[in-house]
Amino acid sequence: MDFDPSWLLISLPVAFVLGWLASRFDIRQLKLENRQAPKAYFRGLNFLLNEQQDQAIDAFIEAVQNDPDTQELHFALGNLFRRRGEYQRAVRVHEHLLGRGDLSRSDRERAQHALAQDFLRAGLLDRAEAALQKLEGTRYENEARLSLLAIYERSREWAQAAAVAQKLDESDQASYSTRRAHHLCEQASEQVAAGDLAAAGRLLSEAVALAPQAPRPAIDSATLQLRNGDGAKAFGTLVALSDTAPLALPLYAAALQQAAVAAHREGEALTLLQRHYAESPSIDVLEALIALGGSPTNAIPAANGQPLAPRDGYIAHLAQQPSLVAASRWLAGERFEHEQFHPQVQRALDQATRPLMRYRCAACGFEAHQHFWHCPGCQAWDSYPPRRVEEL
Repeated sequence: MDFDPSWLLISLPVAFVLGWLASRFDIRQLKLENRQAPKAYFRGLNFLLNEQQDQAIDAFIEAVQNDPDTQELHFALGNLFRRRGEYQRAVRVHEHLLGRGDLSRSDRERAQHALAQDFLRAGLLDRAEAALQKLEGTRYENEARLSLLAIYERSREWAQAAAVAQKLDESDQASYSTRRAHHLCEQASEQVAAGDLAAAGRLLSEAVALAPQAPRPAIDSATLQLRNGDGAKAFGTLVALSDTAPLALPLYAAALQQAAVAAHREGEALTLLQRHYAESPSIDVLEALIALGGSPTNAIPAANGQPLAPRDGYIAHLAQQPSLVAASRWLAGERFEHEQFHPQVQRALDQATRPLMRYRCAACGFEAHQHFWHCPGCQAWDSYPPRRVEEL
């Protein structure tokens, strides 16, 4: 049978038309699907900008259902859940992402970091720790280490905190020497509580070498030396500290006075305390002077030309700055005409001055009767000034 070329002329246009119709159908279907997904996405974005988070979540869920392979929509949805406090739903979204086999390495690291943030915000510190440890060696490494450091410090796991701080120090992002010294001091305190004074001494020596400019390692070392009966060594430690950290003297003035008495070097201590008091008057330095039998200056003449008694140093303090604490301390040793009412008046004064003797965190305002190196409120280090609330 002979081939008829006319069939070729007919079939080619027909095939072309059918192909064109099929391609148009696919393009229209693709445009329709793409139009639906972005429409839901942009609607969610609009709700988000208007702070309508409930509607934004509904729109993003719709967008994810239309295009379940879109990672960015999953990340946006997970972040929205976390911001709303719906941590379980955020965890499910990010765990779903991590369970996908087609996820790129960059997106997998991002999802792991987001999952760690979910656990942190939910207060699930154990699970957060495990999730953060998986970020070692990723682009989120330093951020994960900072979060781990905060976890260990909050839970008072000082050895782990010290190890993480050392890694951060070695990364050259910032200096963590003072913070590492705090960790060593905390470990030393635990050793003192356990009765191992030798181990505590080694940790404090390491802390002093690590941060020689920081006051805490020297103060804790002097306290331990006093406990071991070595007053002369404790006095030398604190005298050296008065040169490197003079502003912190109110924190260790009492320890300096005790060390001076133990080492029989009261005269040197009086001279040092008077010099620093003249530069920066403080109730703690004043009381150390009074305990040594001295006064803010070498001699404060009274009205009759005789020097005042040591406790009258409170009067000299009041001449420089108004202080309800100093006034109360001076009145406590005075005798008055109506002496029978003195105890009641003194109790009222003591009650009024108690809040003034607190320390206040400069970061969060948390007040405490003792000085903290690590704020119990905001977890900040070295945020407590060495002066009382009345002196701020």
